[in-house]
Amino acid sequence: MARWWGTAGPDARPGGTSQVAMHEGPRPVTRGRFVELVPYERLVFTFGWEATPGAPGMAPEASRVEVTLTPDSDGTKLTPRHSDLPAVLEEETGDGWAHLLHRLGETAERQELR
Repeated sequence: MARWWGTAGPDARPGGTSQVAMHEGPRPVTRGRFVELVPYERLVFTFGWEATPGAPGMAPEASRVEVTLTPDSDGTKLTPRHSDLPAVLEEETGDGWAHLLHRLGETAERQELR
């Protein structure tokens, strides 16, 4: 998370906290808890924003993110699902995930080149 998302302080275990200070924009901070971690298969965590100027209006832990990883040819398919979003944030959140997943791809490519 720290390599592609922001300054991260995850405690990656069920019940552990997830906190990320974004690198861009007004530098909002996400906060949630890990719900499920299945190595190489699935990651589930709650998600929301600390009340900060410029941050979306969604309280910490107010929504849920499920990420599924499945083998795909010689790579891995990552499928995110973000639920319990306020309707007014759906488009903005979709755009945000598209941006972050693009950065994840760039980060993975750099790691492969090492």
